Amino acid sequence: MKPAGILEAALYVSDLEEAERFYGDILGLERITKVEGRHVFFRCGNAVVLLFDPDATEIPPPPDARLPVPPHGARGPGHLCFSAGAEEIEAWRKHLEAQGIAIEADFEWPKGGRSIYFRDPFGNSLEFAEPRIWGIS
Repeated sequence: MKPAGILEAALYVSDLEEAERFYGDILGLERITKVEGRHVFFRCGNAVVLLFDPDATEIPPPPDARLPVPPHGARGPGHLCFSAGAEEIEAWRKHLEAQGIAIEADFEWPKGGRSIYFRDPFGNSLEFAEPRIWGIS
């Protein structure tokens, strides 16, 4: 057996309002749900980007919780890569720069495919990359 794909990916942020603005307004992701002080979730293609406040998610759920999700959390910058074609990457670069977001790296991978890297307001490393960097068409 093996998993069919990634359904969701999580990053940890210190300000959910700012996270909602950045991921919703700047990156254009569709918000699915939000729980004040705990999380905000976004749809991204056939996957979900979960943004959590680790101060809230490190606390175990009460014994009678309707959704007994085990505690989790991380500190420090994480990484998430969004899939994009070559023309989309150039458009994203221009869009991000117009929003005052610095591009940390922009390069072609040795076996083909381009990536650009930038940071969210919390220091998480974000990337747009062509799927072919991993041999995916």
